[in-house]
Amino acid sequence: MQKLTNLLDAILKPALILLMVLLVTAVSWQVISRYVFASPSSWTEEVARFLLIWVGVLGAAYAFRTGVHLGLDVLPQKLTGRPAMILKYFTLAVVVFFSVTVLIVGGGALVSLTWELKQYSAVLGLPMSYVYSVIPIAGVLICLYSFAAAAGADVGKSTDSEEQEN
Repeated sequence: MQKLTNLLDAILKPALILLMVLLVTAVSWQVISRYVFASPSSWTEEVARFLLIWVGVLGAAYAFRTGVHLGLDVLPQKLTGRPAMILKYFTLAVVVFFSVTVLIVGGGALVSLTWELKQYSAVLGLPMSYVYSVIPIAGVLICLYSFAAAAGADVGKSTDSEEQEN
């Protein structure tokens, strides 16, 4: 399972970096075209919005993987032994339940609905199902990371510290 999480990290981390670079580039071009050329680009706002959706949702999956997501850790830090293990597996089960029901099933329904209704973005003409497809993708990633954590893989630890150790 550790090999799978490492492979996903090797794909997800550069993808997030690329998406963030594209987001900053689109927003920078919008500012330059508006204030320097006095002719704002019509497409950059929509591109930035879609990139922000992808960065935010995939970033949430990556944050879960590295353990930097927002969470309450008062109780887990105080528990040891069997109660700590029970709490860990219960928490992972809740995360998987949420990921499956909301992100995979709900996100999949949203993608399917926007595909069937042929909903397109206003400026780019991009099918909105492409934009929303990140929701079930992130759901699958979070489920895989949860299963890896349950199997004892190093989920919840920063990959930067793992790279420094190697």
